[in-house]
Amino acid sequence: MARFGRTSRYRMTRSVLRRHCILLVQRAGAGLSGSPRNRSSVSNDDNGGGAGWRSASSKLLEGGATALGSVFVLGLAGYTYHWYYKSLVLRKMENAFAPGYSSLELAALGRQPALADPHSRSDVGNVEDDDWIPRTEQAIIDDIVDGSTQGQYHLVTGEKGTGKTSMLLKAMKKIDGDGIAMLEAHPDLEIFRVRLGKALDYEFHEDYIGSLFSFKGPRDTTPLLDIERAFNKMEKIALKRQEKAGKPLVLIINGIHLLQDDEGGRHLLELIQQRAELWAASSLVNVVLNSDEYWITERLMMRATRLRVLPVRDIPKGPAIAALRSFRYAAFQEDVSTDILGQVYDKVGGRLRFLSQIAKSPNMIDACDSICEKEKRWFLSQCWILGKEMDSNAEGQQEFCAAAMVIAKALVEREEAMGEDEKRDGRLPQIPLHEARQIVTRADFIQHHDHLNIVTIDPHSMMVQADSVAMQNAFREVCGQDGFEEHLQATIDRLDELESLGRTRELTIKDLWGNGAYRAVVERQEGRQNTVVSLRAIPPKADKAQA
Repeated sequence: MARFGRTSRYRMTRSVLRRHCILLVQRAGAGLSGSPRNRSSVSNDDNGGGAGWRSASSKLLEGGATALGSVFVLGLAGYTYHWYYKSLVLRKMENAFAPGYSSLELAALGRQPALADPHSRSDVGNVEDDDWIPRTEQAIIDDIVDGSTQGQYHLVTGEKGTGKTSMLLKAMKKIDGDGIAMLEAHPDLEIFRVRLGKALDYEFHEDYIGSLFSFKGPRDTTPLLDIERAFNKMEKIALKRQEKAGKPLVLIINGIHLLQDDEGGRHLLELIQQRAELWAASSLVNVVLNSDEYWITERLMMRATRLRVLPVRDIPKGPAIAALRSFRYAAFQEDVSTDILGQVYDKVGGRLRFLSQIAKSPNMIDACDSICEKEKRWFLSQCWILGKEMDSNAEGQQEFCAAAMVIAKALVEREEAMGEDEKRDGRLPQIPLHEARQIVTRADFIQHHDHLNIVTIDPHSMMVQADSVAMQNAFREVCGQDGFEEHLQATIDRLDELESLGRTRELTIKDLWGNGAYRAVVERQEGRQNTVVSLRAIPPKADKAQA
């Protein structure tokens, strides 16, 4: 019985193990086939293996199809984003040229209305600076801004305060800013880039699919490249406008002279000029540059073919006196005599910013004297000379100041040689640019004097004159002081002395013991211009014996 029991238990164990093995094989077959049918049919080994390979191939095809579908969806999304981004950029830039104004233009145009009551003194300060003075250049600027003038780009130049910006803003206001973008120049190219983007409503984002998933990081390009990309976008808007309206866009860059006269500033100016030349040839964009200094004109003229220079000068004597008389009568009920108005013009000329101050002042003669005194103080603070007691460290600055005094003295002498008719007409004495450079013996000083509003250079005739009538009066008063010529000559002599000392080399010999000395022998070799100086030490005893 014991043996039979052990045999029975052994057979039962084998049966259990067999069932476990069958279950393991079924589960393995189910893992290969993935279907309930294959899990139940594990007796046929050949059929189970074929079903497993077919299942692996189907999974591989399913995974590949999923990957390809994902790539397709991702590419479609990227292309859709790319198309949407480009259209959005163009729509935003197109809105920038729509009727209306940007925040900068609104700030510039947000001036008070004209006199509500011409007989009320309380409203005098609300009069626009140049509404009461007729300008012949206004019609030309109106045609440029509204797109009637095509095929050129324009440089509006003139002295500070002649009304250039005011006329541009007035022309913009007449057409409600339609098709116009305006920005202020800046010496820093990064700030210029930001201001251009604000004027064009362009944010300089890269046109690539990575922007779909992440924000753009710090720029890895230069400002010039971003400006070039902005101009590329603007060309597309200009093409649409030319097809629809038949007029070009207008891009106004105010204060272009604020660019630095260095490598970066010159590269930016060349970039703007290249675009302006191309746009003028195709009548796509009217580029208007507003400048107060001559160096911009000189730089642009070297490569210009379609450039039109529009000088804005002081108002002639007749229109200025008539407008001033009308304004004083309307605002103050004052009938000013012709003699007083002539005195006003003789003191400040036809400079618009001066006439605006004087017209609103209760006492016009006192206002003229105040303006002349300010111009004189400015001239002296920037260019006064120090005389023979000048310190050697001031040599460079005093060369600039002495040049300013020399050119001022030359202009005063030219004024004395002018006729009375020319003086009464308000014309200022002028010197050709090449002669002015010869007088100051430096070619670069005149440009710096122009930068400080001491003198100005006419871009058409290349003539140098005082920056204004008030500045010419300051020249006359300074040069007429007692002892001025002697003081100027002493300064020039001192500068020559410092320059000579700068070219002189001093030789110091040390280490003389006792009563020792050196003997210098100067020799000039025949046939040569070089002089040889030889030094020889003399012992103390030999020196005494020779003595």
